[in-house]
Amino acid sequence: MSRKRAGRNEDSQENHERWLVSYADFITLLFAFFVVMYAVSSVNEGKYRVLSSSIVNAFKSNNSPALVTSAQPIEFSALQNQHPNSGEPIKLIDHPGANKEKKQEKMKGMAKNILNALEPLIKDGQVRVTQSSLGITVEINASVLFSPGQAKLAESSSLTLQAVANVIKGHEHDIRVEGHTDNVPINTESFPSNWELSSARASSVIRLFIENGVEAHRLTAIGYGENRPIESNETPEGRKRNRRVTVMILSADPDKVTEIPIAEN
Repeated sequence: MSRKRAGRNEDSQENHERWLVSYADFITLLFAFFVVMYAVSSVNEGKYRVLSSSIVNAFKSNNSPALVTSAQPIEFSALQNQHPNSGEPIKLIDHPGANKEKKQEKMKGMAKNILNALEPLIKDGQVRVTQSSLGITVEINASVLFSPGQAKLAESSSLTLQAVANVIKGHEHDIRVEGHTDNVPINTESFPSNWELSSARASSVIRLFIENGVEAHRLTAIGYGENRPIESNETPEGRKRNRRVTVMILSADPDKVTEIPIAEN
């Protein structure tokens, strides 16, 4: 009797643990399924169909955990830039930090080209080129461009401005041209004040830029008159420095204006 009871206990214990075999098979197949789904997330449609059929065949097998294989090896390096379905290249989005560095490098290259183009005038002290977070500033003494009290560009100044235009026309940056004068009043038929004179000089520079291939929508002319001196107007040297045209090559897009609707009463 004791032997029969012992045999029954062993059979009962074996029956209770039999489900672990099927459970292990199921977990193994489920793990293989998720691994394969993760792998095919970056392959094309043809590779996906091969792997999909392998998964179906694996689940049809009831004997033991199946090893899922594909008919051909998948080269992820060759497919990592392709769309999963169409095989078309995926457009990779650059990191904002990388874009900023690229823009800074472009600005440095542009400043260097301007320095090379205007090197004789820079050595002579007639042109100054500086770079800041706002962009590149090209300060040109008015005596290089205009006769006293005039806004028509001198013939000798065309080469100077053409050199600047040749550098900036291949870029997309906005450009602001500023006209400045000293504090000596002017009152002629063409220019009743320094406001008109400085604005007309800035416009003359812009006109030459457009004639040399710079897009008009990128250009802005501003006349400041005598209101933004960089040296004292008490000396002839200071007044000469204040009579200038400044070409600003802006590094950032202008601020966008948001329109706010006004509620009617």
